[in-house]
Amino acid sequence: MTRLHDLSLVAQVGGLADGTLDPRELTAHYLDRISRLSDLGAFAEVTPDAALRRAATLDRAATGPLWGVPLADKDLVARAGVPTRYGSRARAHLVPTASDPLAEALDAAGAVNVGKTSTSEFGLTGFTEPLIHAPARDPWRLTAGAGGSSGGAAVAVAAGLLPAAVGSDGGGSIRIPSATVGVVGLKPSRGRLPIGSGFDSPDGLSVTGPIARSAEDAGLLLDALVGLAPFTYATAAPGTGPFVEAARRPPGALRVGITTVSPWDDDEDIVLDADARTAFDTAAAWLSDAGHAVADADWHPFGYASLFHVLWRASAARIPLSDDDMMLVEPLTAWLVREGRRLSALDLLGGLASARAFERRTIADFAAFDAVLTPALAQRPQPVGAYAGHGPERTFAMQVEYAPYSSFVNVAGLPALTVPLTRDATGHPVSIQLVGRPGGEATLLSLAAQLERRRGPLPHPPAWDD
Repeated sequence: MTRLHDLSLVAQVGGLADGTLDPRELTAHYLDRISRLSDLGAFAEVTPDAALRRAATLDRAATGPLWGVPLADKDLVARAGVPTRYGSRARAHLVPTASDPLAEALDAAGAVNVGKTSTSEFGLTGFTEPLIHAPARDPWRLTAGAGGSSGGAAVAVAAGLLPAAVGSDGGGSIRIPSATVGVVGLKPSRGRLPIGSGFDSPDGLSVTGPIARSAEDAGLLLDALVGLAPFTYATAAPGTGPFVEAARRPPGALRVGITTVSPWDDDEDIVLDADARTAFDTAAAWLSDAGHAVADADWHPFGYASLFHVLWRASAARIPLSDDDMMLVEPLTAWLVREGRRLSALDLLGGLASARAFERRTIADFAAFDAVLTPALAQRPQPVGAYAGHGPERTFAMQVEYAPYSSFVNVAGLPALTVPLTRDATGHPVSIQLVGRPGGEATLLSLAAQLERRRGPLPHPPAWDD
């Protein structure tokens, strides 16, 4: 028997539009699952009363691309009257009086907010294990973490606690957890969306994007996010939608570059494990079988580590933390903030200039291709607590070793998508990453959907049937 959470986002939107699904019933179904599966650590805050009131009072005559769809804010997005803790003990009692533009825009699109998905402290790390609440756990293997910083959102989608989710990605924060738990994560081009989320970062690293169970669902949610006018805080990147249609049509014969090179290779000990290599090789073979011209990208980046360290520390420096707050934040956050505040204007300007040079080189190096295939992650999901007990520098390096293919896409401003493709010996999904041209989200969605069709349906994690 088909349960409500078995339905795709596309099917739910269609059912809500034609009246075969009721927002109240759908919202109650997801709230029940969120309550029963709280041990997954997907949510930092749940607002059942407000969600049910919202679902019951939606105007049937109203229009909106997400009308009646249960969604949640990442806990970096302020929502008036709802505790917004930014994953930090320094914000444990914060209840905003005003909402961020993203929260307002999702309301205007007709969504039903059910609460806040968990995040790492201020979204600064690639794992979601903040000290303020329980860690987000991989629903395939509960002893493993879910990645981050949009870990709660990815878990909610993978375990059927939400039909899709909105995350933010400043260095891989959508793609890392999506690849970890086996769902689709899409980081749009810099400037693609008219809204942002979380704390602003220098150089425009952070963007908002969809987490979904399929390329088609990701395309539908991206269409909704791109259409969130009048919140026009960015310039649209080249390219046109609707993106859901891109996921439904064959991509044609494209030029696809492949590389396992990481821009961290010269500075960190990057080792690609056997399962990640198998997924990468499988994707390359399937793309070739589909008629695409697949060739080595012959990419040789340099000087990346130093510029990214400047940008990431500068991002942390902007977090408004007092001396008292600094006593409450986690050691890695405190280190990043202090290091960032020690940067001189010359340091920051040098880092920004190096980032722009890296962006130009990367776009030029990838220009011969419609998309570039890389591994999504270099290692299998890490145990909960794996990053604890290390010094800040080592903790940072461990994250790079886990996800060395993520942050460079943010620096270059390119779109990228992760999609689960193969499975390891235990049945856990293993993902690959596709990187596009500026404004090339439609191509990525079409390629990902083609790979999904070749792959066939993946099983759900055990929590799906609970």
